[in-house]
Parts: sequence; structure tokens; C-alpha cells
Amino acid sequence: MNDHIRLRGVRAYGYHGVLPEERSTGQLFVIDVDLLVDLSTAAATDRLTDTVDYSSIGQRIVRLVESDPCNLIETVAGRIAAAVLEWEQVESVTVTVHKPQAPVGVPFDDVAVTLMRSRG
Repeated sequence: MNDHIRLRGVRAYGYHGVLPEERSTGQLFVIDVDLLVDLSTAAATDRLTDTVDYSSIGQRIVRLVESDPCNLIETVAGRIAAAVLEWEQVESVTVTVHKPQAPVGVPFDDVAVTLMRSRG
């Protein structure tokens, strides 16, 4: 199976980080997810119930980023992956959490963590 649903650039404001200023002022996080899903039934039936509703996935991601601060974006990515795998149709998920305003101390374009999780 090579079917995918991809959401790119989901934006949410969160308070994740190890520095006190990250926890007090927060910052924008950008999330990409790639779901491995068998879409053959949905392609044949044209019914939303036969696929994964990506608007629900996006809303869940935003709620997760906006709640319960973590020290590491690795933890944020892990929480998102676990939540996405709650959808029965999702066989595996790749999650990238971008932290474009991370306090790195040098000029940079992006800091991101990517993890892959699957059932079983």
C-alpha cells in the first residue's frame, strides 16, 4: 500500500521549550504529517466515512500543540503521532514539528524534529 494523506504547515501557538522565556511568551510551531492509509475504498465509494478526515486530524494537532507544554519538540511530535494512530485506518504516520523561532543563537531557517511511528 502506497496511499498517503499529507497535511503540511499546520500552525499552532504553543509554550514548548526548556528556556523560561519559551514557556512564558510561547511561539509558533508548524507541523507536517504524512499518514499511510489504504485509500482504495474511499476512492471507490467517494464517502468521507471510508477515509481519514484530515480536518479532524488538523484540529487534533492544533489542540495538542496548544496544550500541556513540553520541554522538547520530540515529545510534542510523539504526542501527535500517538494521537494520529488512534484513527484505525492509519497504518503509520510521519510527524515533523518545526520550531522556526527556536532560540538557537545563530541565524537559521528552521529547526525541526521528524519521527515515524506505526501500529504494532
